[in-house]
Amino acid sequence: MTEIKFYKKAASYWAKVPATVNGVLGGFGHISDIDIDGSRTFLNHLLSLDDPLDTKLALDCGAGVGRVSKYLLVPYFDKVDLVEQDEKFINTAAEVIGQNNVKLGTLYHKSLQKFKPDKKYDLIWCQWVLGYLTNNDLVDFLRKCSKSLAANGMIIIKENIAPAEELEYDDEDSSVTRPYKQMLTIFNEANLEIIKSEVQTGFPDDIYSVYMFALKPK
Repeated sequence: MTEIKFYKKAASYWAKVPATVNGVLGGFGHISDIDIDGSRTFLNHLLSLDDPLDTKLALDCGAGVGRVSKYLLVPYFDKVDLVEQDEKFINTAAEVIGQNNVKLGTLYHKSLQKFKPDKKYDLIWCQWVLGYLTNNDLVDFLRKCSKSLAANGMIIIKENIAPAEELEYDDEDSSVTRPYKQMLTIFNEANLEIIKSEVQTGFPDDIYSVYMFALKPK
């Protein structure tokens, strides 16, 4: 499949998905609270480090309907920017967070492969979205994010991890699930080092393992 078809197919899939938490989580809306709790614990640990990240500005990548922004990032950060390629999702996210919420920052209606951050972020959060990028575009995206970090800033990635050594392709939504070793290779190619990693607990047994990675430039 060509890159153009890969990206077009994913965009077409999400265009038909309702702008709800259950929609963006593929029918697993019931795991949202467990997910946010795990992310909050992970973030709290990073904020308790001797030289922690600041909490001025965060970026939510593949923000969907604003679930992560509203329930995780907004309580911690002064401002939260969102980037999301689906128009109905990002419009819903603005409503969910509150159009008049002083913490709602800039909304970028763009795909990640075309997005170039132009601010300095304390935290860049990427969850359940990087499987929609090709390997080359993912490395390129992470390099751009790395250059857009403030002092002590971090990139946090929370993604499904394939159980075997091979990359898995989902033909329905045109996404890939990468094995652990491939994620490490991609981080290395993007010149990022892992500060902390953890496996999300409490999820159903019949879904992929979900890993959290906190990354900093080498």
